[in-house]
Amino acid sequence: MIKKNPSWFIQFYILIFTGIISFSCTETKDKISNENKPTAPINLWKSGPSFNEDSAYVFIDKQVSFGPRIPNTKKHIACGDWIVNKLNSYNLKVNEQLGEVTAFNSSKLPLRNISAVYNANASKKVMLCAHWDTRPFADRDSLNTTKPILGANDGASGVGVLLEIARIIAMDSLDLCVEFIFFDVEDYGAPQQNGSFFDLQSMNDTWCLGSQYWSYNLKSDYKRPKFGILLDMVGAENAVFPKEEISRRFAGYHLNKVWKLAEHLGYGNYFKKKIAPPITDDHTYINQITKIPVLDIIHYDVRPFSGRFDFGSFHHTHADNMDVIHKPTLKAVGQTVLDYLYNQ
Repeated sequence: MIKKNPSWFIQFYILIFTGIISFSCTETKDKISNENKPTAPINLWKSGPSFNEDSAYVFIDKQVSFGPRIPNTKKHIACGDWIVNKLNSYNLKVNEQLGEVTAFNSSKLPLRNISAVYNANASKKVMLCAHWDTRPFADRDSLNTTKPILGANDGASGVGVLLEIARIIAMDSLDLCVEFIFFDVEDYGAPQQNGSFFDLQSMNDTWCLGSQYWSYNLKSDYKRPKFGILLDMVGAENAVFPKEEISRRFAGYHLNKVWKLAEHLGYGNYFKKKIAPPITDDHTYINQITKIPVLDIIHYDVRPFSGRFDFGSFHHTHADNMDVIHKPTLKAVGQTVLDYLYNQ
């Protein structure tokens, strides 16, 4: 799901500590400058409803109970049906985008992007998204590397948090249109060829096939969100959420505000102020193709100067099961995002 250019990584930290960071992509200058906009004083921030981490945990456990959610399998279909039924139970306007994509190995995969809209007639719209499929192999494991993983954190955690937010706002009053999007075929990217976090840049587009398909196939009458928040791997204990570079470049204004709010709420130990190199995730394609500013809240632990980064020792292994899910992390992410919605 996530790759980076190692040479860019080294240059990134050199630039930081020499104080000459610059961006050559002129089309993103305005987006970067948004980071300098003043954020609301903390005493003006509103408190939203309480996020229930126990409920989010149950939603994650339910997804994992289906088994690996690999496209073109019965378990994947069953979990998708459950997500649709859950969203319908909240009286949201549910839509399914069906299609077909080609994986890195030339196999044809059915695509099922699931979306649901709350308060469609509100003047302002925001987007919350996550991916609901899981990795078809455990290429970071030492055993059973060709078998699929359960993806409790990588996939189910983001969906679980969004379902809980949907449940809460469906029972409340929020003068905002919120679109929930659950992207399919995010984690079917080309397997790693060695033990290091390195993938050829040319292989990046083998990931996030659902969000790529969605971005290229927006209808002409689609009501564009003002901004979006992507949740990916947001349930592990001691999770680290840095300010990732793609998010900072395209959605810096909202990124800074979300991190400020998290600190205000007491979650600064999760939402780190440090800047992290760019990664390829669903937000990458939405930002680049649709120009909708989307930030990524993602477990992404960067170690300066070492040239190493990680997404947890369980990432893309069979250890990514319910044992890694930590309710306080779910609370930190869910409450921050929920409160941010109530401050729009």
